[in-house]
Amino acid sequence: MTFAATSALQAAVDHALAHETAWPREMYYPDGAYVGNREWDESGPWTEIVGPVAPRGGPAGVILHRGQRVADWGDTTRTDMTFSIAKSYLSVLAGLAVKDGLIADLDAPVGDSVPGPHFSGDHNRRITWRHMLQMNSEWRGEIFGKDDQVDHYRQIGAGADNSRKGQLREVGAPGSHYEYNDVRVNALAYALLCRFGCPLPEVLRERIMDPIGASADWRWEGYSTSWVEIDGTRVQSVTGGGHWGGGLFIGAEDHAKFGQFICQNGQWDGVQILPEDWMRQSLTPTTTLDKYGFLWWLNRGQDANPALPESAFSAQGAGGHMIWIAPEQEIVAVMRWLAPPQAPKFLELLMAALSGPARS
Repeated sequence: MTFAATSALQAAVDHALAHETAWPREMYYPDGAYVGNREWDESGPWTEIVGPVAPRGGPAGVILHRGQRVADWGDTTRTDMTFSIAKSYLSVLAGLAVKDGLIADLDAPVGDSVPGPHFSGDHNRRITWRHMLQMNSEWRGEIFGKDDQVDHYRQIGAGADNSRKGQLREVGAPGSHYEYNDVRVNALAYALLCRFGCPLPEVLRERIMDPIGASADWRWEGYSTSWVEIDGTRVQSVTGGGHWGGGLFIGAEDHAKFGQFICQNGQWDGVQILPEDWMRQSLTPTTTLDKYGFLWWLNRGQDANPALPESAFSAQGAGGHMIWIAPEQEIVAVMRWLAPPQAPKFLELLMAALSGPARS
Protein backbone atom coordinates (compact mmCIF):
# COMPACT_ATOMS: atom_id res chain seq x y z
CA MET A 1 0.00 0.00 0.00
CA THR A 2 1.21 3.50 -0.75
CA PHE A 3 -0.26 6.80 0.34
CA ALA A 4 0.52 10.19 -1.20
CA ALA A 5 2.15 12.27 1.53
CA THR A 6 2.61 16.03 1.60
CA SER A 7 6.02 17.28 0.51
CA ALA A 8 7.04 17.91 4.14
CA LEU A 9 5.98 14.43 5.17
CA GLN A 10 7.66 13.00 2.11
CA ALA A 11 10.95 14.35 3.42
CA ALA A 12 10.50 12.19 6.51
CA VAL A 13 9.54 9.18 4.41
CA ASP A 14 12.53 9.71 2.11
CA HIS A 15 14.78 9.85 5.16
CA ALA A 16 13.46 6.50 6.37
CA LEU A 17 13.88 4.92 2.96
CA ALA A 18 17.44 6.25 2.65
CA HIS A 19 18.61 4.95 6.03
CA GLU A 20 17.84 1.26 6.23
CA THR A 21 19.33 -0.67 9.14
CA ALA A 22 22.68 -2.30 8.45
CA TRP A 23 21.37 -5.68 9.59
CA PRO A 24 21.50 -8.33 6.85
CA ARG A 25 18.12 -9.28 5.45
CA GLU A 26 18.82 -12.96 6.10
CA MET A 27 19.19 -12.07 9.84
CA TYR A 28 22.50 -13.91 9.88
CA TYR A 29 25.88 -12.50 8.88
CA PRO A 30 28.05 -14.30 6.30
CA ASP A 31 30.08 -15.88 9.12
CA GLY A 32 26.89 -17.43 10.52
CA ALA A 33 26.47 -15.04 13.46
CA TYR A 34 22.87 -14.18 14.36
CA VAL A 35 22.13 -10.45 14.31
CA GLY A 36 21.24 -10.42 18.01
CA ASN A 37 24.49 -12.10 19.05
CA ARG A 38 26.46 -9.60 16.99
CA GLU A 39 24.41 -6.61 18.16
CA TRP A 40 25.22 -7.27 21.83
CA ASP A 41 28.72 -8.74 21.44
CA GLU A 42 27.36 -11.99 22.78
CA SER A 43 29.11 -15.32 23.09
CA GLY A 44 29.44 -18.16 25.56
CA PRO A 45 26.78 -19.86 27.65
CA TRP A 46 23.09 -19.14 27.21
CA THR A 47 23.48 -17.43 23.80
CA GLU A 48 22.20 -20.18 21.50
CA ILE A 49 19.25 -19.37 19.23
CA VAL A 50 16.26 -21.35 20.50
CA GLY A 51 13.33 -19.54 18.86
CA PRO A 52 12.17 -19.04 15.26
CA VAL A 53 14.01 -16.55 13.05
CA ALA A 54 12.72 -15.24 9.71
CA PRO A 55 14.40 -13.18 6.97
CA ARG A 56 13.30 -9.56 7.06
CA GLY A 57 11.85 -7.15 4.54
CA GLY A 58 12.89 -3.62 3.72
CA PRO A 59 12.08 -0.29 5.35
CA ALA A 60 8.37 0.24 5.99
CA GLY A 61 6.17 2.47 8.06
CA VAL A 62 2.85 4.15 8.67
CA ILE A 63 2.06 7.63 10.01
CA LEU A 64 -1.32 8.46 11.55
CA HIS A 65 -2.43 11.97 12.49
CA ARG A 66 -5.64 12.50 14.41
CA GLY A 67 -6.55 8.92 13.64
CA GLN A 68 -6.08 9.29 9.88
CA ARG A 69 -3.32 7.84 7.72
CA VAL A 70 -1.20 10.66 6.31
CA ALA A 71 1.79 8.69 4.95
CA ASP A 72 3.18 5.21 4.53
CA TRP A 73 6.08 3.50 2.79
CA GLY A 74 7.31 0.01 2.01
CA ASP A 75 5.39 -3.21 2.53
CA THR A 76 3.23 -2.28 5.51
CA THR A 77 1.54 -5.67 5.71
CA ARG A 78 4.68 -7.82 5.77
CA THR A 79 4.96 -9.86 8.98
CA ASP A 80 8.49 -9.31 10.32
CA MET A 81 10.30 -9.82 13.59
CA THR A 82 10.01 -6.76 15.80
CA PHE A 83 12.29 -7.57 18.76
CA SER A 84 11.73 -5.56 21.97
CA ILE A 85 8.57 -3.82 20.85
CA ALA A 86 7.04 -7.01 22.27
CA LYS A 87 7.90 -5.69 25.74
CA SER A 88 5.37 -2.87 25.41
CA TYR A 89 2.72 -5.39 24.35
CA LEU A 90 3.54 -7.30 27.55
CA SER A 91 3.04 -4.09 29.51
CA VAL A 92 -0.44 -3.74 28.04
CA LEU A 93 -1.28 -7.34 28.93
CA ALA A 94 -0.25 -6.56 32.49
CA GLY A 95 -2.83 -3.77 32.38
CA LEU A 96 -5.49 -6.28 31.37
CA ALA A 97 -4.43 -8.53 34.24
CA VAL A 98 -4.91 -5.61 36.63
CA LYS A 99 -8.34 -4.89 35.14
CA ASP A 100 -9.34 -8.53 35.54
CA GLY A 101 -8.19 -8.64 39.15
CA LEU A 102 -5.48 -11.17 38.30
CA ILE A 103 -2.95 -8.68 39.66
CA ALA A 104 -4.61 -7.12 42.68
CA ASP A 105 -1.68 -4.90 43.66
CA LEU A 106 1.35 -3.95 41.54
CA ASP A 107 3.38 -3.70 44.73
CA ALA A 108 2.53 -7.22 45.84
CA PRO A 109 5.25 -9.87 45.40
CA VAL A 110 4.82 -11.82 42.17
CA GLY A 111 5.39 -15.02 44.14
CA ASP A 112 2.20 -14.43 46.12
CA SER A 113 0.17 -15.45 43.07
CA VAL A 114 2.69 -17.28 40.85
CA PRO A 115 3.74 -20.59 42.42
CA GLY A 116 6.95 -22.41 41.67
CA PRO A 117 10.66 -21.73 41.94
CA HIS A 118 11.03 -18.62 39.77
CA PHE A 119 9.65 -16.18 42.34
CA SER A 120 10.65 -17.93 45.55
CA GLY A 121 13.72 -17.86 47.74
CA ASP A 122 15.05 -15.07 49.92
CA HIS A 123 15.73 -12.72 47.01
CA ASN A 124 13.16 -13.38 44.26
CA ARG A 125 10.21 -13.67 46.64
CA ARG A 126 10.55 -9.92 47.37
CA ILE A 127 10.17 -8.94 43.72
CA THR A 128 6.91 -7.17 42.88
CA TRP A 129 4.99 -6.76 39.64
CA ARG A 130 6.06 -3.12 39.56
CA HIS A 131 9.71 -4.12 39.75
CA MET A 132 9.28 -6.47 36.79
CA LEU A 133 7.50 -3.81 34.71
CA GLN A 134 10.13 -1.18 35.49
CA MET A 135 13.13 -3.41 34.62
CA ASN A 136 14.65 -2.96 38.06
CA SER A 137 13.63 -6.26 39.64
CA GLU A 138 17.18 -7.66 39.95
CA TRP A 139 15.50 -11.06 39.41
CA ARG A 140 18.10 -13.79 39.63
CA GLY A 141 17.93 -17.24 38.10
CA GLU A 142 17.43 -19.33 34.99
CA ILE A 143 14.29 -19.76 32.93
CA PHE A 144 13.87 -21.67 29.67
CA GLY A 145 17.60 -22.43 29.60
CA LYS A 146 18.69 -18.78 29.85
CA ASP A 147 20.34 -17.38 32.97
CA ASP A 148 19.81 -13.69 33.71
CA GLN A 149 23.60 -13.36 33.97
CA VAL A 150 23.74 -13.33 30.15
CA ASP A 151 22.46 -9.73 30.22
CA HIS A 152 24.39 -8.47 33.24
CA TYR A 153 26.23 -5.23 32.43
CA ARG A 154 24.24 -4.94 29.21
CA GLN A 155 24.05 -1.50 27.65
CA ILE A 156 21.84 -0.34 24.78
CA GLY A 157 21.61 2.76 22.63
CA ALA A 158 24.25 5.11 21.22
CA GLY A 159 27.69 4.51 22.66
CA ALA A 160 26.76 1.23 24.31
CA ASP A 161 29.73 -0.65 25.76
CA ASN A 162 29.03 -4.36 26.08
CA SER A 163 32.60 -5.41 26.75
CA ARG A 164 31.56 -6.68 30.20
CA LYS A 165 28.22 -8.10 29.12
CA GLY A 166 27.60 -11.57 30.55
CA GLN A 167 30.01 -11.18 33.45
CA LEU A 168 28.38 -11.99 36.77
CA ARG A 169 27.29 -8.89 38.69
CA GLU A 170 26.28 -8.93 42.33
CA VAL A 171 22.61 -8.03 42.23
CA GLY A 172 21.08 -5.52 44.61
CA ALA A 173 17.74 -5.38 46.35
CA PRO A 174 14.64 -5.56 44.12
CA GLY A 175 13.88 -2.11 42.78
CA SER A 176 17.40 -0.78 43.27
CA HIS A 177 19.01 -1.07 39.83
CA TYR A 178 17.81 -0.71 36.22
CA GLU A 179 19.11 -3.31 33.80
CA TYR A 180 17.77 -4.10 30.34
CA ASN A 181 17.59 -7.85 30.80
CA ASP A 182 15.67 -10.06 28.40
CA VAL A 183 15.73 -13.12 30.67
CA ARG A 184 13.89 -11.15 33.33
CA VAL A 185 11.30 -10.01 30.80
CA ASN A 186 10.77 -13.63 29.83
CA ALA A 187 10.17 -14.34 33.52
CA LEU A 188 7.51 -11.60 33.51
CA ALA A 189 5.86 -13.16 30.44
CA TYR A 190 5.80 -16.50 32.25
CA ALA A 191 4.26 -14.91 35.34
CA LEU A 192 1.52 -13.29 33.23
CA LEU A 193 0.87 -16.63 31.52
CA CYS A 194 0.39 -18.20 34.94
CA ARG A 195 -2.08 -15.52 35.98
CA PHE A 196 -4.16 -15.62 32.78
CA GLY A 197 -4.01 -19.40 32.65
CA CYS A 198 -3.87 -19.41 28.85
CA PRO A 199 -1.36 -18.40 26.15
CA LEU A 200 -0.67 -14.68 26.03
CA PRO A 201 -1.12 -14.48 22.23
CA GLU A 202 -4.69 -15.72 22.71
CA VAL A 203 -5.36 -13.04 25.31
CA LEU A 204 -3.85 -10.33 23.12
CA ARG A 205 -5.79 -11.42 20.05
CA GLU A 206 -9.17 -11.78 21.77
CA ARG A 207 -9.02 -8.76 24.05
CA ILE A 208 -7.13 -6.20 21.94
CA MET A 209 -5.99 -7.08 18.43
CA ASP A 210 -9.31 -8.40 17.09
CA PRO A 211 -11.37 -5.56 18.64
CA ILE A 212 -9.08 -2.91 17.08
CA GLY A 213 -9.27 -4.54 13.65
CA ALA A 214 -5.76 -5.98 13.41
CA SER A 215 -5.04 -8.65 10.83
CA ALA A 216 -4.86 -12.37 11.54
CA ASP A 217 -1.28 -12.50 10.22
CA TRP A 218 0.69 -11.59 13.34
CA ARG A 219 2.03 -14.24 15.70
CA TRP A 220 3.94 -14.33 18.97
CA GLU A 221 6.52 -17.07 19.38
CA GLY A 222 8.44 -18.48 22.33
CA TYR A 223 11.41 -20.84 22.46
CA SER A 224 11.66 -24.55 21.83
CA THR A 225 12.54 -24.63 25.54
CA SER A 226 9.62 -22.49 26.82
CA TRP A 227 6.82 -25.05 26.78
CA VAL A 228 5.19 -25.38 30.21
CA GLU A 229 2.15 -27.04 31.71
CA ILE A 230 -0.68 -24.78 32.86
CA ASP A 231 -3.69 -26.47 34.46
CA GLY A 232 -2.81 -29.73 32.76
CA THR A 233 -2.37 -28.21 29.29
CA ARG A 234 0.97 -27.84 27.52
CA VAL A 235 1.40 -24.24 26.36
CA GLN A 236 4.27 -22.08 25.16
CA SER A 237 5.43 -19.08 27.15
CA VAL A 238 6.31 -16.23 24.78
CA THR A 239 9.35 -13.96 24.86
CA GLY A 240 9.81 -10.23 25.26
CA GLY A 241 11.81 -9.97 22.03
CA GLY A 242 13.84 -11.80 19.41
CA HIS A 243 17.14 -11.76 21.31
CA TRP A 244 17.53 -15.52 20.88
CA GLY A 245 14.84 -15.94 18.24
CA GLY A 246 11.10 -15.89 18.72
CA GLY A 247 9.11 -12.85 19.79
CA LEU A 248 6.42 -10.89 18.01
CA PHE A 249 6.18 -11.27 14.22
CA ILE A 250 3.91 -8.51 12.95
CA GLY A 251 3.34 -5.93 10.21
CA ALA A 252 3.47 -2.14 10.34
CA GLU A 253 -0.29 -1.92 9.75
CA ASP A 254 -1.04 -3.86 12.92
CA HIS A 255 1.54 -1.90 14.90
CA ALA A 256 -0.19 1.31 13.75
CA LYS A 257 -3.58 0.10 14.95
CA PHE A 258 -2.06 -0.87 18.28
CA GLY A 259 -0.32 2.50 18.51
CA GLN A 260 -3.60 4.33 17.83
CA PHE A 261 -5.27 2.24 20.53
CA ILE A 262 -2.58 3.34 23.00
CA CYS A 263 -2.77 6.95 21.79
CA GLN A 264 -6.47 6.81 22.69
CA ASN A 265 -5.59 5.74 26.25
CA GLY A 266 -6.52 2.11 25.67
CA GLN A 267 -9.95 2.91 24.30
CA TRP A 268 -11.52 1.73 21.04
CA ASP A 269 -14.96 2.50 19.60
CA GLY A 270 -16.04 4.00 22.89
CA VAL A 271 -14.99 0.96 24.94
CA GLN A 272 -12.33 1.42 27.62
CA ILE A 273 -10.37 -1.81 27.18
CA LEU A 274 -7.45 -0.98 29.46
CA PRO A 275 -7.90 0.45 32.95
CA GLU A 276 -8.46 4.18 32.49
CA ASP A 277 -5.35 5.09 34.48
CA TRP A 278 -3.10 2.31 33.14
CA MET A 279 -1.23 4.40 30.59
CA ARG A 280 -0.72 7.19 33.11
CA GLN A 281 0.93 4.67 35.41
CA SER A 282 2.84 3.12 32.51
CA LEU A 283 4.34 6.46 31.49
CA THR A 284 5.44 7.55 34.96
CA PRO A 285 9.26 7.71 35.01
CA THR A 286 10.88 5.05 37.16
CA THR A 287 13.12 5.90 40.09
CA THR A 288 16.00 4.00 38.51
CA LEU A 289 15.78 5.39 34.94
CA ASP A 290 13.90 8.61 34.25
CA LYS A 291 13.34 7.83 30.58
CA TYR A 292 11.62 4.51 31.26
CA GLY A 293 8.15 3.55 32.45
CA PHE A 294 6.38 0.19 32.40
CA LEU A 295 8.36 -1.20 29.43
CA TRP A 296 7.84 2.05 27.46
CA TRP A 297 10.54 4.59 26.52
CA LEU A 298 9.86 8.21 27.50
CA ASN A 299 11.15 11.51 26.10
CA ARG A 300 12.34 12.55 29.53
CA GLY A 301 15.56 13.09 31.44
CA GLN A 302 18.97 14.15 30.23
CA ASP A 303 18.57 12.23 26.97
CA ALA A 304 15.28 13.91 26.04
CA ASN A 305 15.03 15.37 22.55
CA PRO A 306 13.90 19.00 22.98
CA ALA A 307 12.62 19.06 19.40
CA LEU A 308 9.99 16.47 20.31
CA PRO A 309 7.06 16.70 22.75
CA GLU A 310 7.92 15.87 26.34
CA SER A 311 4.76 13.76 26.51
CA ALA A 312 5.84 11.57 23.57
CA PHE A 313 6.79 7.96 24.25
CA SER A 314 7.65 4.85 22.27
CA ALA A 315 8.00 1.12 22.01
CA GLN A 316 11.39 0.24 20.55
CA GLY A 317 13.00 -2.85 19.11
CA ALA A 318 16.54 -3.67 17.99
CA GLY A 319 17.28 -3.46 14.31
CA GLY A 320 15.32 -0.25 13.82
CA HIS A 321 11.73 -0.72 15.04
CA MET A 322 9.60 1.89 16.74
CA ILE A 323 6.02 2.74 17.56
CA TRP A 324 6.25 6.44 18.44
CA ILE A 325 3.24 8.13 20.01
CA ALA A 326 2.68 11.84 20.67
CA PRO A 327 -0.73 11.85 22.39
CA GLU A 328 -1.16 15.62 22.67
CA GLN A 329 -0.47 16.03 18.94
CA GLU A 330 -2.41 12.83 18.12
CA ILE A 331 0.45 11.37 16.11
CA VAL A 332 1.32 7.70 15.77
CA ALA A 333 4.37 6.74 13.73
CA VAL A 334 5.53 3.20 13.01
CA MET A 335 9.02 2.69 11.61
CA ARG A 336 10.46 -0.66 10.54
CA TRP A 337 14.15 -1.30 9.83
CA LEU A 338 15.20 2.35 10.18
CA ALA A 339 18.84 2.65 11.31
CA PRO A 340 18.47 3.62 14.99
CA PRO A 341 20.86 6.61 14.88
CA GLN A 342 18.61 8.11 12.19
CA ALA A 343 15.36 7.82 14.17
CA PRO A 344 15.69 11.23 15.92
CA LYS A 345 16.10 13.03 12.58
CA PHE A 346 13.10 11.19 11.18
CA LEU A 347 10.96 12.24 14.14
CA GLU A 348 12.14 15.83 13.91
CA LEU A 349 11.14 15.92 10.22
CA LEU A 350 7.83 14.33 11.14
CA MET A 351 7.08 16.92 13.84
CA ALA A 352 8.02 19.77 11.51
CA ALA A 353 5.60 18.41 8.90
CA LEU A 354 2.73 17.94 11.34
CA SER A 355 3.30 20.88 13.66
CA GLY A 356 0.18 22.75 14.62
CA PRO A 357 -2.49 22.73 17.29
CA ALA A 358 -3.89 19.41 18.37
CA ARG A 359 -7.56 18.77 17.82
CA SER A 360 -9.61 19.79 20.83
